Amino acid sequence: MKTKVASLALLLTLIFPIMAKSQVKIQQTAGRDALGEFSPEFARLNDDILFGEVWSRNNLLSLRDRSIVTVVALMSQGLTDSSFKYHLESAKKNGVTRTEIAEILTHAAFYAGWPKAWAAFRMAKEVWTDGNADSVAAGSLEAYAQTIIFPVGKPNDAYAKYFIGQSYTAPVVTDGVPVVNVTFEPGCRNNWHVHKATKGGGQTLVCVGGRGYYQEWGKEPVELHSGDAINIPAGVKHWHGAAPDSWFSHLAIEVPGENNSTEWLEPVGDEEYAKLK
Repeated sequence: MKTKVASLALLLTLIFPIMAKSQVKIQQTAGRDALGEFSPEFARLNDDILFGEVWSRNNLLSLRDRSIVTVVALMSQGLTDSSFKYHLESAKKNGVTRTEIAEILTHAAFYAGWPKAWAAFRMAKEVWTDGNADSVAAGSLEAYAQTIIFPVGKPNDAYAKYFIGQSYTAPVVTDGVPVVNVTFEPGCRNNWHVHKATKGGGQTLVCVGGRGYYQEWGKEPVELHSGDAINIPAGVKHWHGAAPDSWFSHLAIEVPGENNSTEWLEPVGDEEYAKLK
């Protein structure tokens, strides 16, 4: 049964009091490379403070959001030099799409000035050149990881034989009720399977990023987005995974029960999966 989590932030506050995504330390050497001898103190402040401390507080504000703030701040000053291009490239790397950067610069133009926007657009066109730049979800894992609040984790090698495509797992809660963040690359899905238990059991999925699907045997697929939740009773044959053109992540929460186990069955056929949008 599909439900909607009203506020993912509230869910985190109430259920997961620990921050699931750790701070990612940013390593920067541009200051020392350019000014290490001429002004070592400025170089230190640039590399160790601005990037090493401020940019590294990405557990409070994501790298993607910091990139957007920085691009707009530089554009508003008319600074469309090599540093501006560097931050545009960082914004793309951190998950900002071509459509989004175009809208960001257009919006900022009304406040920063039309000529400044023209200059920014000329440089942005040099950065967002690939044909798939409109899709964050179908882009790189690194870019997608910046759009979700939980870590992607490591390749799901232990269960790879039960998946079509690459999946990743990151334990979120190990004590009490186990919670794991599972990430699927575009097109990845697990086999049909059944969660078994002699009493209780089953699984709850809470979607935290991208777009995916859940399907029970004999029923139509259900499209899933961030904030959607699925309760899967024990004994129900089902599968879940990413949409063909999108990364997808969900928390997998084991429902307490007795003698819990999982029975893995046949793969979801390519012809059946190809019917999904």
